[in-house]
Amino acid sequence: MIEIAILLAAFGITLLEMSEASAVGIALYAETRNSQPFYAVSLGVITVLVPTAFIGNYIAILPIFYVRLVSATLLLYFGLRLMRSAKRSMRYQRLGFPAKKEEKERGILFTAYSVGLVEAFEAAIVLVALFPQNYYYTLTGLILGLIAVIIAVYLLRSQVRKVKQADVKVAVSAILLSFATFWYIETVRQISDLFILPFFAIFFGIVYYYATYKLPGKKNTSK
Repeated sequence: MIEIAILLAAFGITLLEMSEASAVGIALYAETRNSQPFYAVSLGVITVLVPTAFIGNYIAILPIFYVRLVSATLLLYFGLRLMRSAKRSMRYQRLGFPAKKEEKERGILFTAYSVGLVEAFEAAIVLVALFPQNYYYTLTGLILGLIAVIIAVYLLRSQVRKVKQADVKVAVSAILLSFATFWYIETVRQISDLFILPFFAIFFGIVYYYATYKLPGKKNTSK
């Protein structure tokens, strides 16, 4: 059970961060009318995730007590950060916001590379915390997340950048906070893996409430 949860956490964070990077790549592609921004984003992702995949295997030799403590802290930090991001995304989703006009500059490929680098690094923060718990399930989740994004980008192309990610951020934030709580407890006493489920339900409710607090209902976009 815990292995499947780890796989889903790795899959979720990879899918989220790589979807954001891909959406930027598509936006830049719309301006340049060539595939170079996709290659630049991919290079940024590879720069971070390939070393992360290899390093993760060696992290497993560290004492599990310290690994869980550090992992829980990393997951707590990123879960809270993603929780705030979910609130901003939910506000944008419900209220709308003025779109910024993209500027055409010679540094557009560097921008694409930087986006891939940053988004991959944010995913790596969580993946490094997950690798010691189960390296192969984490790696599988990472690979499946990348495959899912590649297929989605290929099939949807111009539609990907329009996908609302607020709900995804709420769910992934709840997963990360659930694991953080679970591993903090595990540093002092063993508990059943089944506690992940109620933790997730509780944190999903908390994050969703935080993200939607004082916001109106979903925007009606029908004509």
